[in-house]
Amino acid sequence: MDEHEALIDPAMLRGLTGRRYSRRDVLRLTGAGAGALGVGALLSACGVSGGGKKVSTSKDAIAAFWDKQKPTGQFNFANWPLYIDVGSNKNDHPTIDMFEKKTGIKVKYFEVIQDDGPFFAQVSPALKAHQYSGYDLAVITNGVYLSDFVDLGYLVPLDHAKLPNFFKYASAKYQNPTYDPGNKFSVPWQSGMTGIGYNRKLVGRKITSFYDLFDPAFKGKVGMFADNEDLPNAMLVAMGLDPAKTTERDWRKAATKLEAQKNAGIVRKYYTQDYITALSNGDTWISQAWSGDIFQANASGASDLEFIIPKEGGLLWTDNMVILQQAKNALSAIEWMNFVYQPRIAALLAEGINYVTPVPGAKAYIERDAAASTGSTRAGLLHLAQSPLIFPTAADYDKLYRYRVLSQSELTTWNSIFQPIYQS
Repeated sequence: MDEHEALIDPAMLRGLTGRRYSRRDVLRLTGAGAGALGVGALLSACGVSGGGKKVSTSKDAIAAFWDKQKPTGQFNFANWPLYIDVGSNKNDHPTIDMFEKKTGIKVKYFEVIQDDGPFFAQVSPALKAHQYSGYDLAVITNGVYLSDFVDLGYLVPLDHAKLPNFFKYASAKYQNPTYDPGNKFSVPWQSGMTGIGYNRKLVGRKITSFYDLFDPAFKGKVGMFADNEDLPNAMLVAMGLDPAKTTERDWRKAATKLEAQKNAGIVRKYYTQDYITALSNGDTWISQAWSGDIFQANASGASDLEFIIPKEGGLLWTDNMVILQQAKNALSAIEWMNFVYQPRIAALLAEGINYVTPVPGAKAYIERDAAASTGSTRAGLLHLAQSPLIFPTAADYDKLYRYRVLSQSELTTWNSIFQPIYQS
């Protein structure tokens, strides 16, 4: 048994498994942010021009960068609020404490990312000017903004030789993703699924299909997402398509179906983060939903909701650790990246965050922690370990698709097709 396999103090586990806001709850509490804006609009708003020079990912270029890096004994970590394990108080993060003790590297942890768009707007002026943004490591969701960070040359290519734990312990589902082929710039932090949530009592039947969201029996009681990623990509999957392989013609067909649903009065509202409140209190009976929100709503004891991946398929989104260009502490940051892929550490993060962990081996450690606990803590940990919302089955993963990666020109067309549906 190594130092990370030791059983964790049960008192700390009670703190980890208590009701916590989800990483996406933050947007509901602070407003929708700029996530719905196109990249071009944000760039214009913050005075940043679009062009940029792509970073070389050749072996020689990567080696040249990393050979120049010197140990610093610290790094600055930008993350979303409430998106890490917490101990006896909100400023105590056991995984960070363990990392600092093991490596001697000091972590300065900043909960500064309210949404990908505003964070991009915050750091891009410095990155464009080839200056340090103040952060070495950041957590960015796959999609428009991660693609823009890459396209503008704002991310450091990773040295895979420094990430043995990732390649040893990460699920194959998180290696070589479509949004970052070969994991050149990113490795996952946590993940989640976009599917359907519903109130068992109010719906009165088992929900199985995305097209249950179109059923006139639920007219005025259906929630759909008000964004340009989950809404259109989910419709494309429901049509039997892999979003990554779709064309403009497919997008227009998807929009036609969504417009028909809207015009029939079936949709109560297009929601941002407030969908989970509407679903929990009965304003809606069935809604597009994120897996982590349903898990946490039920864990709080205030809801009795079901989450399903539609039989047509669902979406897999991933929040990713990246190292920003001009980082002053790149070696420290990549050491943290490698550290969190140890199953013991991944288990602590999953216990605190309640989203899908990219490390399947974390399950055994959560079960071990449960065995060492009692009462509600034990029950909560067992529920966590057994939940497909934290550890999707192989069959679940087979039904999940990645989002369409859009070029700048495609994004303009895509937005013109889908934004009018949920904005009007």
